[in-house]
Amino acid sequence: MGFSKREQLRKCTSAPCLIEGIWEWIAQCAKDAAEAEPTMRGILDDVCLSRNSLCTAVAARLSRKLSRRDMPRELIEPLLREALTEDSSILLSIAKDLVAIVDRDPACRNPLEPLLFYKGFHAITTHRIAHWLWSKGRTIMALQFQSLSSEVFGVDIHPAAQIGCGILLDHATSFVVGETAIIRDNVSILHEVTLGGTGKEEGNRHPIVESGVLIGAGAKLLGRITIGECAKIAASSVVLEDVPPHTTVAGVPAIVVNDCSPTTPALDMNQNIRI
Repeated sequence: MGFSKREQLRKCTSAPCLIEGIWEWIAQCAKDAAEAEPTMRGILDDVCLSRNSLCTAVAARLSRKLSRRDMPRELIEPLLREALTEDSSILLSIAKDLVAIVDRDPACRNPLEPLLFYKGFHAITTHRIAHWLWSKGRTIMALQFQSLSSEVFGVDIHPAAQIGCGILLDHATSFVVGETAIIRDNVSILHEVTLGGTGKEEGNRHPIVESGVLIGAGAKLLGRITIGECAKIAASSVVLEDVPPHTTVAGVPAIVVNDCSPTTPALDMNQNIRI
């Protein structure tokens, strides 16, 4: 079933088709899971079985995760729905993120799993809401969502940072992104990665990560550098200079170790280095 669903989603050429296709898959998985594990029926009913769309399901799950005494669920959930309804591009990005996770993470069998349990998905989705708030001039509320995400998921992304779609944030713990960073589409990032500055400079001071890039665990990308399309950053590298497209870099500081990286490293998720 999973394979056929993925094939169907790859054929979707419109946003409504993709969003509805993902939702149908999630809803069926939730129904199957509730029958197989009755003790999980409560959360499955709240997040999926009682919902009628990906929008309402995502709002329910995130509001459960993020709610606090000073920011209760009854305040968060309507705000999440407002953002997802007003800006349809957010929901499309969420759908593409879910497809990316299922495609690239061998531990993930269906999109219900990241919706319920993957904090990388939760953190990126929370950032999308925070970025929407920031763009509306609601900076205090945007920073509140950043703070909640840092507290709950161990991920700190400034609300002004720009992040594309089809993102796999694997494991996610200690992922940090500065205010002026830009991450394009179809990027895969592992845990403990930093997209930071190099000091107290102002203006554009954080990295640009082009589409198709794979960033290994623990890598630090510092300053207004550009990581070229489909480049590969080896684990624990410290990158201080631009990286050409389709190039592998490694080391402290990072140097080019291979100029013929796989065509799509972010999709292949192959972190081996051929010197």
